[in-house]
Amino acid sequence: MTGQEGIGEHLKRLARWRPAEVVVWLAAFATIFLFPNRYLILTEIAWLALFALSLDLILGYAGIVSLGHAAFFGVGAYAAGLLAVHGLITEPVLALVVAGLMAMALGFVTSFLVIRGTDLTRLMVTLGIASMMYPLSMQATALTGGSDGLQGIVIEPIFGVFAFDLYGRTAFIYCLVVLFLLFLLVRRVVHSPFGLSLRAIRNNPLRAAAVGIPVQRRLVAIYTFAAFYAGIAGALFTQSTALASPDVFSFERSADLLLVLVLGGTGYLYGGLAGAVAFKILQEVFSTLTPQYWQFWIGLVLVVIVLVGRERLARWRSLPRRWLSRSAP
Repeated sequence: MTGQEGIGEHLKRLARWRPAEVVVWLAAFATIFLFPNRYLILTEIAWLALFALSLDLILGYAGIVSLGHAAFFGVGAYAAGLLAVHGLITEPVLALVVAGLMAMALGFVTSFLVIRGTDLTRLMVTLGIASMMYPLSMQATALTGGSDGLQGIVIEPIFGVFAFDLYGRTAFIYCLVVLFLLFLLVRRVVHSPFGLSLRAIRNNPLRAAAVGIPVQRRLVAIYTFAAFYAGIAGALFTQSTALASPDVFSFERSADLLLVLVLGGTGYLYGGLAGAVAFKILQEVFSTLTPQYWQFWIGLVLVVIVLVGRERLARWRSLPRRWLSRSAP
């Protein structure tokens, strides 16, 4: 067996669905029937999981650190809102794709700035990009509604059939289906030679360049692709809540996203999903116990995670990873 054939077989093994993965997704779709009174928080978990997945693509697989991922989320959110308000595209699914493409365009333009320099430089550049978007959204009141946000957002029924109801059932099913379909796509991407090259770049970009991997082009491609996913997540937020305000560009949104990945782990596809579930459950519990100080308790959880130690945390996070990666008998 040649080297290329060996790599191909390895990628095929990675791409095979494991029984544990099937169980995870069956459980996710079972929540539609198991928790009929929790559709709102389940919807939040769905679009947050997609948002976290987009950041994990650049952080966990390509090694690009970012403190401004909310910029793409916000562009997608406002794009979906503006398309609905002005009646330019009334079909939610088509508007979703267009919103993602607009965020992707911003990702492509800014990627050439982000991929240069060290991790600290990337942190500052991504933070700067998101920091510019927030005041711009506050000043462009004719377009964004300023601090009040967009008014009069009405989302039409999906495919003209499935109307968004007050209980949030349609919104949750919609977000969950979109999350699953996009997860299938990204799963195929990371288990391809392209995904393998990203891991090589993350581990040692100089060595990756030495063996012929076009490092800059790979980083631009994955950053642009991740921006598309973040824009889709933002559009889902607007379509499921009928809201779009400058808050979608806030630093806190990017910081919360990093916290989600700290809780779930980076570098494997289910980290963002697990982190989104954990974050929302913690937020729900702490905000119920102490509504004014729930952020303090989440911060305390972070401190505890740090004090536990990097090695113990890695072992704890590797348990679901090993479970989901176990080969089928």
